[in-house]
Amino acid sequence: MCGIAGLAFRDGARPSSRAYLQTMCDVMRHRGPNDEGFWTGPGAGLGMRRLSIIDLAGGHQPISNEDNTIHVILNGEIYNFQELRPQLEAKGHTFRTNSDTEAIVHLYEEYGERCVESLRGMFALAVWDEKRKRLLLARDRLGKKPLHYAVLGDRLLFASEMKSILVHRDMPREVDPIALDQFMTFEYVPGERTLFKAIRKLLPGHRLIWEQGKLRTEPYWEFPSKVDPTRTMAEWAEELRETLRESVKLRLIADVPLGVLLSGGIDSAALVALMRQVTSGPIKTFSIGFEDQTYNELDYARLIAQRFETQHEEFTVKADAVELTESLVDHFDEPFADVSAIPTFLVCRMAQQRVTVALGGDGGDELFGGYDAYLAQAMSQKYARLPRFLRQGMIEPISRALHPTPQKKGLVNKVKRFTEGMQHPEAIGHARWMVFLNARDKQRLYTPAFREQLGGRSGYEPVLEAAAKYAHLDPLGRAMAVDVATYLPDDILVKVDRMSMATSLEVRAPLLDQRVAELAARIPSSMKIRGKETKAVFREAMRPLLPAETLSKPKQGFSIPVKNWLRQELRPMMIECLKPSRLAKSGFVQPAEAGRWMREHLEGRENHAHRLWCLMMLEMWHERYIDRAPTV
Repeated sequence: MCGIAGLAFRDGARPSSRAYLQTMCDVMRHRGPNDEGFWTGPGAGLGMRRLSIIDLAGGHQPISNEDNTIHVILNGEIYNFQELRPQLEAKGHTFRTNSDTEAIVHLYEEYGERCVESLRGMFALAVWDEKRKRLLLARDRLGKKPLHYAVLGDRLLFASEMKSILVHRDMPREVDPIALDQFMTFEYVPGERTLFKAIRKLLPGHRLIWEQGKLRTEPYWEFPSKVDPTRTMAEWAEELRETLRESVKLRLIADVPLGVLLSGGIDSAALVALMRQVTSGPIKTFSIGFEDQTYNELDYARLIAQRFETQHEEFTVKADAVELTESLVDHFDEPFADVSAIPTFLVCRMAQQRVTVALGGDGGDELFGGYDAYLAQAMSQKYARLPRFLRQGMIEPISRALHPTPQKKGLVNKVKRFTEGMQHPEAIGHARWMVFLNARDKQRLYTPAFREQLGGRSGYEPVLEAAAKYAHLDPLGRAMAVDVATYLPDDILVKVDRMSMATSLEVRAPLLDQRVAELAARIPSSMKIRGKETKAVFREAMRPLLPAETLSKPKQGFSIPVKNWLRQELRPMMIECLKPSRLAKSGFVQPAEAGRWMREHLEGRENHAHRLWCLMMLEMWHERYIDRAPTV
């Protein structure tokens, strides 16, 4: 696991600067505290920070081919490198190391830009071809590892984190208004955009080629969308269990200590159970809990730890942990308002004290139908058939009049959230319950100048585009495919990458192996969600391995009681962040409307926690990245 950075010039003879590459890498030292490496030459330069996992002594990067004309840097892990090596040796290639990275450079010699199609793993990589003056960038299929790029004058800059691109004194920091609106809509920035108009993300499953000053991006893999209706639940469950077992086993390859981030849910519990089947050694597990018992899943985590005799450690999150918030803003480089980033950071920090690599259960909800939003989408069709006078004249007014309760979910909170979601356009489907700012609210919140910059865009465009791509699927299947294309890579995986790398911990995701994902795509949605049962086929696959309490446990979600903390311990921070003078300076939102939200929330009349947290993250980011002069 590493941080990578580099640049390529339009002029293939122009020399690159080691000093500049050093600066790009220094600001993401946390991603790779063990080693650094650089290559500079005519036309390009490559740099990296390394967290040593495989071939600790020999895996120094960049790695070159036999005649030193092709050079590669890698962030991530290639899990099938031991399978690829003999194939490449049979074609005459000579390996100098035991590193997974070296397989890439020889694959490139054989297949050029198509080399990435042979890789199984999580990765963001760069290959510089001296002879062709060609730079190849690529990102793994589901977006586990990040890669950003920008064209600045006569050069292309790229890096794992945007802060490495922003060290260039001439890099413009103009805010992209469309990205900002999408952040306020989704709590993260989806797709190619970033909050910086000049910087883009390379999409998952895509490669970028820069050759002779010309840039093109293209997909090399897309999430499958052809369902197989011919098989039984038992057949799917058996194949899924075996595929997951192989995926877990593959991810145990490491020359450093390894553990599991155990949440108490079925996904991470499955990893522990499967890991116990393929290894006889000790298993270290790490869990986060909360003082508020409606948010606490430690009992379920302990059940799994005891069942599989793991070496288990726990940490209880308190409100003072959110003092970390301002420092964590730096790790995202743009506003990010998923509050589960805080416990994710804390569990990664705890695990890193014992291990260098940890397995995580990310991806199960998107691939197998685990979110409440999918149930809400199914329920909305029945709700819409109720008489209008009943919906608009009775249910919705009563829902608005109810005061939210302090616990995490509960009947009142569920009713309010469901009716709020129904106010969003039907076209965005299940995403109605994954956003917290509708068109009416934006009209009142945004300043006239900011609304004018948006040019009538709704903010829903990324979801609408993904939904159109998978329009041939049934509504539930389409909802999951949309989340694989948007919410998974741009929220969940961003959170895990930044928070794990902030602590120098590598997190591997067996559920997001490409073979697991391709298998999941073929399973009909009716076998993933049955009535009110989510992840049905996944539960069936794990039934022989997991206790009944885990299999029947409803999804809690990895979150913090921020709605309560904002009324108590975090009240001073919120008031300071959202004071009228500060909001007026950035110029995006109306201070009076933000003040109304604060008053209603503090008085307990409404739960505006998500909206207020979004505004807080935006203001902290704006002060750090826009208002202040660059620090490097």
